[in-house]
Amino acid sequence: MRTVDINKDPVELYKILKFEGLVSTGGEAKLLIGDGQVLVNGSVETQRRKKIVDGDVIEFRGERLEIRRV
Repeated sequence: MRTVDINKDPVELYKILKFEGLVSTGGEAKLLIGDGQVLVNGSVETQRRKKIVDGDVIEFRGERLEIRRV
């Protein structure tokens, strides 16, 4: 599991996928989220602008990201 540090929360889900390099663009992230390919805290998440906060865990394409506010 990889830890992702954020300096404010909430952060929109699609932005984390983009900034962590898991997708090329925000548009691609939104499509994949809408298609049900992303899990947040173990559940399929289809809200493209889902607010991610400290302690959330994102799973996508075999990657697990734990969000930590610093």
